[in-house]
Amino acid sequence: MTVWDRPEPPTRPAPLDRERIVAAAIALADEGGLEAVSLRKVAARLDAGPMRLYGYISTKEELFDLMVDEVHAEILPEERSGDWREALRTHGHRTRQATLRHEWLADLLGGRPTLGPNALAVGETTLAALDGLADLDTVMRAVETVGAYITGAIRREIANLRAERATGLSKHDWQRAHGPHLRRMLDTGRFPALSKAVYDGTEVDAEVSFATGLDWVLDAVAAKLTRPPA
Repeated sequence: MTVWDRPEPPTRPAPLDRERIVAAAIALADEGGLEAVSLRKVAARLDAGPMRLYGYISTKEELFDLMVDEVHAEILPEERSGDWREALRTHGHRTRQATLRHEWLADLLGGRPTLGPNALAVGETTLAALDGLADLDTVMRAVETVGAYITGAIRREIANLRAERATGLSKHDWQRAHGPHLRRMLDTGRFPALSKAVYDGTEVDAEVSFATGLDWVLDAVAAKLTRPPA
C-alpha cells in the first residue's frame, strides 16, 4: 500500500495532516536541502511530537515522494497545448523553473516514477501530447529522451549554482582564477578543438543553453514521429 492509498488518522489532539507535514518538509528542504529534512525536524516545525508523524508517513522516503508530488503541481501546465512540441517545451521549462525554486528536486529527478496524483497528471499530459503521432514504443522513447535531457541539464545547472555557493566564486570568478592554468595547457597545442571552443565560442547563460538544447532534442524527436497509416 502506497502513502497515497493509506488513509490519514484522526486529527486529534491537535490539527495535523499530510498537507501541513509536506509543506513543512518542503520549507526545510528549500532552506537547507534534503539533508535538512527529517521526521523529527518536521515535527519540531509543526510543534508536534515526532511519533505523531508516523501515523501519516511511515518513512522519510515516503515523505520525499510526497514532496516531489507536491512540486509536480507547479510543473503541471495550466492548460493543455494542442502542439506536441510546445507541450514538451513547456514541460521542460516548468520543470526547470520549479527546480530553481526547490533545488533539492534535482536530487530526486529521474529514477523510478513518482506515483502521486500530480506526477501522474504531468505524465498523462506529456504522453497525451504525443498520442497518435507514432506507435506507442516510439512515443515512449521520445518521452524518455526528452526527460533525460531535461533532468541532465537541470542537474548540471544546479550543480554549478551549488559550486558557486560552496566556493564563493561566481562562474566568471572561477574562470579568472583558473584562466592561467588553462591558457598554459592550451598553448601546448595538444588541445586544438578545446582551444577553438574557449577562444572563439560564444558564451550563453543557463536559460539560453537549456532552451537551445531542448529545441535540438525536440528536432531529433520530430524526425522520429511519423503518423501511423490509417
